[in-house]
Amino acid sequence: MTVPVRIAIDAMGGDHGPETILAGVEVARVRHPDTAFVLFGDEARLRPILEKYPALAASARIVHTDVVVGMDDKPSQALRRGRYRSSMWRAIDAVKVNEADAAVSAGNTGALMAMAKVNLRTMPGIGRPAIAAIWPTLRGESIVLDVGASIGATAQSLIEMAIMGSAMARTVFDIEHPTVGLLNVGVEEIKGVEEVKEAGRILREEGVPDVRYFGFVEGNDIGAGTVDVVVTEGFSGNIALKTAEGTAKQLAAYLRAAMGRTLRARLGYLLARDAFAVLRQKMDPRRSNGGVFLGLNGVVIKSHGGADAEGFAAAVDLGYDMVRHRLLARIQTSIVSRPASVATIGAEAAEAEGQS
Repeated sequence: MTVPVRIAIDAMGGDHGPETILAGVEVARVRHPDTAFVLFGDEARLRPILEKYPALAASARIVHTDVVVGMDDKPSQALRRGRYRSSMWRAIDAVKVNEADAAVSAGNTGALMAMAKVNLRTMPGIGRPAIAAIWPTLRGESIVLDVGASIGATAQSLIEMAIMGSAMARTVFDIEHPTVGLLNVGVEEIKGVEEVKEAGRILREEGVPDVRYFGFVEGNDIGAGTVDVVVTEGFSGNIALKTAEGTAKQLAAYLRAAMGRTLRARLGYLLARDAFAVLRQKMDPRRSNGGVFLGLNGVVIKSHGGADAEGFAAAVDLGYDMVRHRLLARIQTSIVSRPASVATIGAEAAEAEGQS
């Protein structure tokens, strides 16, 4: 008998309220009937919504919380006000105390990262966590990290992200040896900031088990799918993510305007609507919703705050896959098997990160 995957849900996070969250959980339950859910939030609001989904109600329980972390709360404010009592904290804590295997929230990203880092702590050998996103490409999908957990990165942090991203690619894409590239302003070894050049040198010359290093990649390589894993620091990664989202919306608006401009264009749309349906599906951001917080002693998934039910379900799906395919164990194995020289640098970086 298959052991259920237990997923803790911050039912109060996000822009659209618990109605959308629970609708998304129901979509995920249909796809993964071997899942048990713990819903954290205001029981008076959640109970009537849950009753609309009898099958979900049979596999879920509500844990009442009386504090909601606001989307505009600063991480420090969220920690002071919502620690121990908020739906966000309690969902993360359920993972820590082994009442859940993963936590999913559409709430405030900064607050979620702060609470996850304080509550779960980073894995041994990891200096700082990173947010990894699944990115649609011309070849299929790639993983990009970090897309916003922290600004700036040392060479060692970039190497740790390469290890974690590679483990995630093996988990999500079922690729034995995924390729890993460092995002840079050019592919030549002399280009880029010192941290990126040093990380590239270590990965190229010393090598890291389970990391198939490709070399430097540029911004256009992300959408092209040149590598399976793109590693960068959170500032540039978040800008790249938001730029891609904005470009997709811009292209969709252009197409809608062009297709309705003339009678001939409208007729052309009718003839090509199957092709446009495929394009719409590939550009649908809901299919790739969900960022994984890598490097923590637990699985935490961040859904886009504005996600609809289908989008939130995709984030839950991602959490399910991370648990079923033992992502944490794969990362830990790869970290432990680093060369001694790289591991020493990693221990020093982790210690410095803890003191900062």
